[in-house]
This record gives sequence, structure tokens and C-alpha cells, in this order.
Amino acid sequence: MCYSVSLQAEIELVQGIGVKPENIIYANPCKQISQIKFAAKNGVQMMTFDNEVELSKVSRNHPNAKMVLRIATDDSKSSARLSVKFGAPLKSCRHLLEMAKNLNVDVIGVSFHVGSGCMDPKAYVQSISDARMVFEMATEFGYKMWLLDIGGGFPGTDVSLKQMAAVINPALDLYFPEGSAVEIIAEPGRYYVASAFSLAVNIIAKKEVRLDGSGSDVDEENYPNKNIMYYVNDGVYGSFNCIFFDHAHPKPILQKKPSPDQPLYSSSLWGPTCDALDQIAEHLQLPELQVGDWLLFDNMGAYTVAASSTFNGFQQTCIHYAMPRAAW
Repeated sequence: MCYSVSLQAEIELVQGIGVKPENIIYANPCKQISQIKFAAKNGVQMMTFDNEVELSKVSRNHPNAKMVLRIATDDSKSSARLSVKFGAPLKSCRHLLEMAKNLNVDVIGVSFHVGSGCMDPKAYVQSISDARMVFEMATEFGYKMWLLDIGGGFPGTDVSLKQMAAVINPALDLYFPEGSAVEIIAEPGRYYVASAFSLAVNIIAKKEVRLDGSGSDVDEENYPNKNIMYYVNDGVYGSFNCIFFDHAHPKPILQKKPSPDQPLYSSSLWGPTCDALDQIAEHLQLPELQVGDWLLFDNMGAYTVAASSTFNGFQQTCIHYAMPRAAW
């Protein structure tokens, strides 16, 4: 099993639990020189690159490195695109391989990442095909590459891993058939944690804004003539940073199911900080809620608490572990 890491702290973390250096791939294409030297000192040889400068930098500071060429992909169907920052276009790969050969750097494989939260499994098919082309280019320079890293992007929700596999596996069979002696790895981080927890927030304040009705598109027959702003005890600087950084659209679940005849109001949800950008949702149709009521948000695992802060002095979200009822 390979462990993909992106910086020195993660190398230290996985080695601290007993992972051998030969099972670690330093998969960040833009590495600090000090961290390249740290990897070399600690026996971590596999690492990625996608440009000339990175290749030269590694060759000078880690001559025994085993390099993986990261290629750019079409990540237009993903919630968080990565190819704007990482990945070599196909047209530059032959030059990079030639440069690696001239620098006496070993290139052992190809990696790609279709973007985080990929909704279209076909994106993997094109990337696998492109990787096959780079493998063939490498033979021109005497390389016998043996590693293919298909990256992450598996959403964990909306599109199942089974649906993804139904498209990816035939492509792998076509371009890297059994017997080709290529080891295939993936980085399904989001998939594992997308549904890791549910987030419960408490309404700490509310404000009613009357609508004048003139020029308003509010259906007064169905929706009473006011807008309610709810302020809760977590926001975009905390667990809801996924709204900005992951293009998420969290939907609240009410603590109590409303009755059919209960009126609905145009509502918005806001975080607790003093920043007006701290908005969680708007244009919601909700029954009137009260200070002290709770709202629940499911599937709040990936890219939520991991990137939260203590901006404005608010504490980070408390995490409580609950055993599934079936395991009691």
C-alpha cells in the first residue's frame, strides 16, 4: 500500500505510525527545498513533478529520487479544479522526459488528478488514455515506468464509487491490461470522509425584515410578507468554509418536521462572526424557527473542519463521536 503525502508534516505523521519510506509518495508537485532534503534524509524516494524547475530542484537535492510525472487533465466537471495549478500538458511531457534523462533522474510513472468532487467518471477515461501516451513516450528514453496514480476526485456522495469503478476499470483494462506490470494506485481521501459526520448548529439570534410588497417577487399567498435572518453558532470561517473553498451548497435539516399548514418564510442563514460575508444560505423557505432551535447538516466531512479557523475569536467546532446504533 502507498501513502500519498503533500508535505513534511505528513511524512512525519505516517512514518510515526510505522509506514516504511518505500511506501510513501511525496505527491506535491511544488515542494520546498528543505522538505525535499528531509524526504531524502528519511528515505522517501517517490515524488511528483510537472515542470522543468521542479525537476532540476529535485535532481540537485535528492539524486536518488524516483519521479512521477503529473499530467494535466480536464477537470471541468469537478467542484474544485486542480489543473489550473498542477499538471504538465501532454505537449510538454516529451521534453520533460528528455530533460530527466539528461539529468540522470529516474522517472517511474505518471500521475493525474481530475479535480476534487468529480461528477463525471468519463474524465478518468481521457486521463488514463493520456497517461498511456506518456508511458509510450518514456520508452523512447529507455524508461520502464511501472506506476500509475489516478489521483482522487471520487465524490463520496451523489456519484457512488461503484458507478465510478464501472467506468474506470474498463479504461484501465484497455490501456493498462493485466500483464502490463503496472501498479495502479489512487487517492480517495474525499470518498472516505465525505459522510464522516453530520453538523448540528444552534440558532443564536434572528431578525425579521418586512417586505414592502411593491416590486417584490414574493408570492404573498403562499409565503408571508417577511424575510427572516437566522444567525447560527458556526459559519464560513468554521465548518462552512466548504462554501467558499469547495463550492458546496449545504442544505439544513429541521429538528422538527413542520406541519402541512405551517406558513413558510423566505429565510437566510448566517454565521456568528462580524463579517457580512459570513453567509451560509439564502432564499430558503422555512417555517418560523426560534432562538435555541437546532439545524442539522449531513455529509459535512470533507473540506469542512479541516480548514476551519478561530477568526473573530470563535472556537472551532467541537467533535463528538457516536457509535452507530447497530453496533451497540
